[in-house]
Amino acid sequence: MTIKVLCNRVVVTVHRQATVEDAARLMRSNHIGDVVVVEDAESRVPVGIITDRDIAVEVVAHGLAPGKTPVGSVMSGPVLTLREDDGFLEGLDKMSARGVRRAPVVDQDGRLKGLISIDDLVPLLARELAKIGALIRHEQAAEIRKTENSFSDEYVT
Repeated sequence: MTIKVLCNRVVVTVHRQATVEDAARLMRSNHIGDVVVVEDAESRVPVGIITDRDIAVEVVAHGLAPGKTPVGSVMSGPVLTLREDDGFLEGLDKMSARGVRRAPVVDQDGRLKGLISIDDLVPLLARELAKIGALIRHEQAAEIRKTENSFSDEYVT
């Protein structure tokens, strides 16, 4: 399964020059915990990401003024991006290697097409693990039936 199938296509963006307060307002009004930072609206090429945690740790904890602090000065970047055609496990490996919980998804030209997060991947992993569990139970039940049939055949006179 590709990242294209799994990613969220609705992505809120902010320009690098916007203030942290602007980013926080976008997060609040959209009920999200992160905003993808783009160089400009036309190219939609992600250059960073800012999260609610970044705001707390990098702005509030340092006593910076959110209304005067540019997003570009506290964003995480360079940002890990995944391509739409990356496989699910490949994407998970890249995110794990970089220690990030979310990544913008881009097309072949590097333009923003979506956002993938661990929150999107956990339900898929849970479904796949449930299938594996069902397979194991089915295999065990088949083995028990086979053994019971063999056992009863041996003692039929």
